[in-house]
Amino acid sequence: MSQLFAEGDLLASGRAARLKARTDPAPTSGVAEGLVQANMISVPKDWAWDVLLYAQRNPKPVPVLDVIEGGGYESALAPGSDLRTDIPQYRVWRDGELDSEPVDATEAWAEHPDLVTFLIGCSFTFEAGLHQAQIEIRHQTAGRNVPMYRTGVDCRPAGRLKGKLVVSMRPIACDRIADAVRISGGYPSVHGAPVHIGDPDALGIRDFYAPEYGDAPVPLRDGEVPVFWACGVTPQAAIAASKVPFAITHAPGAMFVTDVLNETYAV
Repeated sequence: MSQLFAEGDLLASGRAARLKARTDPAPTSGVAEGLVQANMISVPKDWAWDVLLYAQRNPKPVPVLDVIEGGGYESALAPGSDLRTDIPQYRVWRDGELDSEPVDATEAWAEHPDLVTFLIGCSFTFEAGLHQAQIEIRHQTAGRNVPMYRTGVDCRPAGRLKGKLVVSMRPIACDRIADAVRISGGYPSVHGAPVHIGDPDALGIRDFYAPEYGDAPVPLRDGEVPVFWACGVTPQAAIAASKVPFAITHAPGAMFVTDVLNETYAV
């Protein structure tokens, strides 16, 4: 296996990103390029099995990278980290409804000392490979959050959890689609290859220019096609659909930056 953790300047960039996250709710696409980023969902212990089973049955949108038990908040993917503060913005859910979006989740975390936290692979990880191949990441160029859509596609239910697949979208030039598929497909632990290329109606997306999460998409240029990847916001759709009594998640686009090298998850 290749080296797991970053060293030197790259390691410092991960730590700096987590420190910045404590006061700046900005999206993390393109931040600390070369390091794995992760989505987060924390639930009380009595819902943890449902989440784990949901992830096992839906590995494309919910690829688990780490699990922290017993109310813990330090991830093995970033020693010394604090998941209560090191994500730019959080979402606190109550009975399936979004209650607040704090930049510090310490107070909410204290409500349930038995929280189990799941870190889930993020497509921002393979964006570095696309960038290295000179495939433009248009939301980065435009300074926007990536657009994310709740589709009409059902995930496999598990226990008390059910919900729709969420996807992220990046416009890709037609002559680079095969490269984008190959590069992202080499990272199955961070969603892997796209789930759909082309017509958003085929996924049951209601309005291409009004995504449920993130920012509106940049306009498609001539010769570009919308490409859709499974997204780690999928558990948030399940929280809402299943009326989960309590949960803490990252805000869409605001990820946990680890100290782990992207190449660790390459196959």
